[in-house]
Amino acid sequence: MYSVSVDNLIFGCRDGVLEIFLIQHAHGPASGKWGLPGDWIKDGESLEEAALRTLSTRTGITDIFLEQLHTFSSIDRHPEERVITTAYYTLIRPQDFATMAGSHELDARWFSVNQLPPLMYDHQHILQRGLLKLRQKVRHEPIGFNLLPAKFTLAELQKIYEAVLNIKLNKPNFRRKMLNMNLLIDCLEKQTGQAHRAASLYRFDQSIYNDLKTRGFVFEL
Repeated sequence: MYSVSVDNLIFGCRDGVLEIFLIQHAHGPASGKWGLPGDWIKDGESLEEAALRTLSTRTGITDIFLEQLHTFSSIDRHPEERVITTAYYTLIRPQDFATMAGSHELDARWFSVNQLPPLMYDHQHILQRGLLKLRQKVRHEPIGFNLLPAKFTLAELQKIYEAVLNIKLNKPNFRRKMLNMNLLIDCLEKQTGQAHRAASLYRFDQSIYNDLKTRGFVFEL
């Protein structure tokens, strides 16, 4: 016999740093340890419904797209029983949501993916698999819609790509590639309240964004 669960990789980007939302367990063999937020599948519930419920419990989000990452089924991944888990991932703006711990958790907070506490069970492996998927995705699909305000600068967009890819990008090349994709619409506005030279504001063209997510592209670094 085995149990079935879901685990969520909730990624965010803040101040040019890619973060992951983690919870600290209060009970059981993982008591006091940090891990990905997850839960058991309830009767009559699909995997996706369980993942969305888990996301909503910790963030209040009810209408965001979750993408399935992988099913992890190693026999020894849980110390007490056979547990098969399916991981989902999503991208949100951490500053836009009041994240919270669940009823059986000690704490919940955001961590930089480069400065993590020791994670329970195989959650480090799951996270690394998620990071690899996210970095592959950014090279073939547009990102930023859930990570940026409605109007943003090219510098803010570049910071998102740099945080996800964990590299420094050439500023002129990045801007040229983004503008050549016709993905961005110039708002004909400038930043306000800046001590330095105000940068132009852009927004995503929703139809082109959706089209590029469907048919994909190759983002050459």
